[in-house]
Amino acid sequence: MNKKLHEKIMESLSSVIPITLIVFLLSFSVSPMDLGTMMLFLFGAAMLILGMGFFTLGADMAMMPIGQQAGEHLTRTKKLWLIILSCFFIGVVITIAEPDLTVLARQTPAVPDMVLILTVAVGVGLFLVLAFLRILLHWNLRTLLLIFYAVIFLLAAFAPDSFLAVAFDSGGVTTGPITVPFIMALGLGLTAVRGDKDAENDSFGLVALCSIGPILSVLILGFLYNPSGSSYTPVEVPVIETNRDLFFAFAEAIPEYAHEVAMALAPILGLFFILQFTLLKLRRRQLIKILVGLLYTFIGLTLFLTGVNIGFMPAGHSLGMQIAGLSYKWILVPLAMVIGYYIVKAEPAVLVLNKQVETITGGAISQGAMMTALSIGMSVSLGLAMTRVLTGISVLWFLIPGYAVALGLSFVTPDIFTAIAFDSGGVSSGPMTATFLLPFAMGACDAVGGNILTDAFGIVAMVAMTPLITIQLLGLLYRWKTRHDLPAAQQIIAAEEVIDFDQEDFYHVG
Repeated sequence: MNKKLHEKIMESLSSVIPITLIVFLLSFSVSPMDLGTMMLFLFGAAMLILGMGFFTLGADMAMMPIGQQAGEHLTRTKKLWLIILSCFFIGVVITIAEPDLTVLARQTPAVPDMVLILTVAVGVGLFLVLAFLRILLHWNLRTLLLIFYAVIFLLAAFAPDSFLAVAFDSGGVTTGPITVPFIMALGLGLTAVRGDKDAENDSFGLVALCSIGPILSVLILGFLYNPSGSSYTPVEVPVIETNRDLFFAFAEAIPEYAHEVAMALAPILGLFFILQFTLLKLRRRQLIKILVGLLYTFIGLTLFLTGVNIGFMPAGHSLGMQIAGLSYKWILVPLAMVIGYYIVKAEPAVLVLNKQVETITGGAISQGAMMTALSIGMSVSLGLAMTRVLTGISVLWFLIPGYAVALGLSFVTPDIFTAIAFDSGGVSSGPMTATFLLPFAMGACDAVGGNILTDAFGIVAMVAMTPLITIQLLGLLYRWKTRHDLPAAQQIIAAEEVIDFDQEDFYHVG
C-alpha cells in the first residue's frame, strides 16, 4: 500500500474509532439497537475509515493544487468581469454537486429538492463573488459579517417559523467535502498573487461568506413558499437478516453515490483541463499526479458517502428515538454532548481545514489546538440542540445571542482567528452532521412528539455557530500567551504579519 495512503487511513481510523465505540456502547446499554442496524453501522464505519483516507490524500494531491492554480490565474488576468463570472459559475456548480446539500434537501419536506438546491447554489455563487472582491479590494471581513448577519436576523424576524431552521442549516451543509478544499485553495491562489503582508490572513474568510449566501437565499424563498401541509418521511432502514442482505445494502448503493461524486468532480475536472490547455501548461508528471489525486478523491468520497448514508443514518435515527423514549429522557443532552465531542473528528473537511491553518500560520495554530476547540464547540452545540428538541424552544433564542457573542469577540480577537473561526463554522457541519446528527435529532423529536421542521432542523445551524465562539476564544488565549511567552509571540507575529508561505508545500505529497 502507498505509504502516504497508509498514513491517511491510520489518521482516519483514529478519528472514527471513538464515535464508533460510543455508539457501540450505547447500543448495549441505554439504547438497544437491532442487529441489522448495528451491522449496517459497523460496516459503514469501515467504509468511512477507508473513504476518509483516500479523500484526504486526494485533496492534498488534486483539489488544493487545482483550486490554487485557478485562483492565481484568474487574478493575473486582471479582468474583473471574468473573475466575477468565473466565481459565480464555480460557486453554483460545486454547490449543486455538494453531497451534504443533497442529503439535507432529501430530508426537508418544505420545498422540492431541486428548488432548495438551486436556491442555495445561487446564494453561494453570489457570495463567492463577494468573497473574492473582498480580497481584491481589501474589504474588512468583520464589517461584512456585521452587515450581512444583521440582514439575516432582520429577515428571520418575518420569515415563516418552519423555514428558519432549514435556512440556517443550509448555510452549514453547503460547505462540505467538495466545496471547502476547492474554495479555500481558490483563496490561497488569489492571495498568493496579491503578495502583501496581509494577503495570507485574507485567504481565510471565503467559507465564512459562502455560508451566508444560502441562509439569505432560503429565508427569501420562505416568503415565496408555504410549507404547510408538507409531511416528513421517516428514515428508511434496510431489513438485514443475512450477510447477503448486508452485502447488497451497500453494493446496490455504491453505484448511486459513485454517480453523485462523479457529477460533483466533473466540473472541477473540466475547469482544470481548460486551465491546463490555456494557462497552466503543467508538465506531464504534475498532470498525472493531479489526475491520480482526483481518482483518490472519487474513491474516497464514494466510500465515505455510502458508509454514512447506508450505515450511519439508520443508526443515528435509532439512537435518537431510543434515548429520547427513556423515562429519564434528560440524558439525551449529556449523551449528545459526548457524541458531538468525538464526531467532529470524523468530518473530512475539518481535517483539510486544520492542516491548512497549521501550514498557513507556520504552526502558530496547531492542528491539535484547532481540533480541541472544534470538539468543545461541537459538544456544546449538540447539548443546546437536544435541549431544543426536548423543550421546543425556537432556534432564534440560541442563534441571536450566539452570533452576537461571536461578532462581539471579533472586535477583540486577532483578525486571523476571526476569519478562521467563521470558516470553521461551515466546515464543522459536514456529511457526518447531515447523515448522523440530523437523523439523530429527528429520531429524538419523533419520540417526544415534537415538530420535525422547527425542533429537529436547526441542529446543523447550532453546529455551525459554536465554533465561531470557541475558535475566537482560542485566539484570545494565544494573545494572552504572547504577553508571557516570547517564542509564542514571535509565532503569532509571523502568522499575522509575515507568514513566509512556501507555495511548494501545497504540491508536495510525500
